[in-house]
Amino acid sequence: MTSAAASSPADAAQRARRRLDRATASLDPPLAVLDLDALDANADDLVRRAAGKPIRVASKSVRNRDVLRRVLARPGFAGVLAYALPEALWLAGGDDPVSTDVVVGYPSADRAALRRLADDDAAAARVTLMVDSVAQLDLVDAVAPPGRRPEVRISLDVDASLRAAGGRVHVGVRRSPVHSPADAVALAREVTARRGFRLVGVMVYEAQIAGVQDAPAHRPVRGLAVRRMQALSGRELAGRRASVVAAVSRVADLEFVNGGGTGSVERTAAEDAVTEVAAGSGLYNPVLFDGYRAFTGRPATFFAAPVTRVPTPGTVTVAGGGWVASGPPGADRLPVPTYPAGLRWLPAEGTGEVQTPLRGAAATGLAVGDRVWFRHAKAGEICEHVNELHTLAGDALTGTVPTYRGEGHAFG
Repeated sequence: MTSAAASSPADAAQRARRRLDRATASLDPPLAVLDLDALDANADDLVRRAAGKPIRVASKSVRNRDVLRRVLARPGFAGVLAYALPEALWLAGGDDPVSTDVVVGYPSADRAALRRLADDDAAAARVTLMVDSVAQLDLVDAVAPPGRRPEVRISLDVDASLRAAGGRVHVGVRRSPVHSPADAVALAREVTARRGFRLVGVMVYEAQIAGVQDAPAHRPVRGLAVRRMQALSGRELAGRRASVVAAVSRVADLEFVNGGGTGSVERTAAEDAVTEVAAGSGLYNPVLFDGYRAFTGRPATFFAAPVTRVPTPGTVTVAGGGWVASGPPGADRLPVPTYPAGLRWLPAEGTGEVQTPLRGAAATGLAVGDRVWFRHAKAGEICEHVNELHTLAGDALTGTVPTYRGEGHAFG
């Protein structure tokens, strides 16, 4: 075999499949594997891209306490960006917390969790709530009036979307109503004027840059359009973010200014106004993060489904497989059959709740009992389907790490 053939994509796929199959030969699928070598390489690359700015780990893209601990032990990572207040209390609680610096990335209306926060001095010192309106402050006061609770740490969520044509054009997600420096200052003054709150941070997450592929496979025109949009949005946001931070800093002493995501780490970290960047998906590198020009990650998570039928020549059926990712409905939210290479799901059926038919040249080499390896479209959501990740280092399994689900938690 020539060296060119040995390094071909087909040959690499064969080696990757054999590695996974051999390591898990004694296990019955469905199962999920975390490649620790790939995880560590991806973590190193994120730190390189952040160029000295600390990375706050987005836990929704990890959903595994052992993995969070492993990443946070590495230089360059500091703190957690949680997605739910009960989760934040769990991660920050106890004698051996995952982190003593947990920012909840979304406003919470969980009254029970707010009561727990208000009843725990240690938790109140470790957890920061996110707000974008006075109504959210009112809810905290209604649950635990000031004077009967410790001071609650607050971060402002500032909208990062691009608005044009007098507001008629909106590019980005619809999150916070706080968009301008004036909006941010008005809310900052409300926070600082109210007893029982302390403003400590600002978050400005640019989903239209961090979470949109700028080089999607087989779609060059879309890629060009996305890059132009991101360049325009990036310039606008850099100036507005700096103005927001300068204005809010005149109202309160900020501990952090958080921005970005896996897809925009280097762009966001380059802004002087930003003190830390957020990232999580880049650790697992799911399918939706394949189409970026700025970085190339290594897939770190896979799940296997067993072949249970051969309904027709050239078609096999695996058990389950319908691990659909959140987001706008579409084919790009479905898991991708990866090993053996050359399989695809049927457009008329997609991925199913209890079975998924697959077609392609590779199907002829599969028999009942063989396994097909999939990659999930998004990162942490794979952990909602399994109780544990089997960890792989080199060519051998090293153990298991329980997912949030495996530890009995589902945070929505």
